[in-house]
Amino acid sequence: MTLFEELKWRGLIKDISSPELEEKLNQGGMTFYIGTDPTADSLHVGHLSSFLISKRLQDAGHHPILLIGGATGMIGDPRPTTERAMISKEEVEHNYQCLKKQVEEIFGFEVVNNYDWIKNINTLDFLRDYGKFFNINYMLDKDIIRRRLETGITYTEFSYTILQALDFKYLHDHKNVNLQALDFLHLYETKNCTLQVAGSDQWGNITSGIDLIRKSSKDEVYGFTMPLVTDSQGKKFGKSEGNAIWLDKNKTSSYKLYQFFINVEDSMVIDYLKIYTFLSKEEIEEYEKKNNEHPELREAHKALAREIITFLHGKEEYERAEKLANSLFNNDFENLTREAGKIKAKRAGACGVGRH
Repeated sequence: MTLFEELKWRGLIKDISSPELEEKLNQGGMTFYIGTDPTADSLHVGHLSSFLISKRLQDAGHHPILLIGGATGMIGDPRPTTERAMISKEEVEHNYQCLKKQVEEIFGFEVVNNYDWIKNINTLDFLRDYGKFFNINYMLDKDIIRRRLETGITYTEFSYTILQALDFKYLHDHKNVNLQALDFLHLYETKNCTLQVAGSDQWGNITSGIDLIRKSSKDEVYGFTMPLVTDSQGKKFGKSEGNAIWLDKNKTSSYKLYQFFINVEDSMVIDYLKIYTFLSKEEIEEYEKKNNEHPELREAHKALAREIITFLHGKEEYERAEKLANSLFNNDFENLTREAGKIKAKRAGACGVGRH
């Protein structure tokens, strides 16, 4: 299978901005970015699927950049119901440092912070140089914005679309960059980012960025989205849904991760193996066969837990989590207490980055 065919087989592509992108993905060599806002000090399982897509692209010869929205995070991506609560600049900075450390350790991605260049744009420049490229009717047609019109949306939230589009422009094109943003100017001159990857709820923001670049620089850039990962009821894995499973083992232990994945619904486990693991098509199809013939053995579930925990926390953490689970199942309370004590002793708390 080509890279694009594999991504399709795994159910990881929903929208693409151009048919040309398929060949470009298969060829390798693109610099691309994914983004997240620093609304917490750790990524969660809801983020993991898109980060693993980025790892797949990296393994296929593409170069990933993680853009953490230190600027956009102060505003917040519009939600379907109510406006996000504002968080302090100090909290945003702390969360940024934690996410940067986590992503570099787990995935090895390059990390940038859009606050480094957006902070130098004043209001008049923002409206004059960027606002003129955005048609209000186009912005109102976005699903999230349209759904919020009945209950009300502030200008601050409404402007998030423009700010998000600026991220893509700055990573691709330095022609209109504030000259004080030297960090970004260096990034453009050495990387030339031409692709954005995100969850399907970000499609409107991706197309805004593509449209802005086409209008202002005439360059062709690309984007694709993946479907949001949900359970069988359509509920997504995310912090805003109140069911966050954190990637930081000090916030969600390897044991809790094990319990979460070992207990996912039978109807979803094969889809999750495709999304969350690097097991081959043949291996996953074999687990699908075993799951259909002997679901009580939960071999697919065990493989899912093993692959994810080992990737995130290492083999030792997985083996400890499995041992704890078996001790609990077999009522081996002596071993359970001993292993729990070891886990407690190893925990350092927070993300290892102090607050300022």
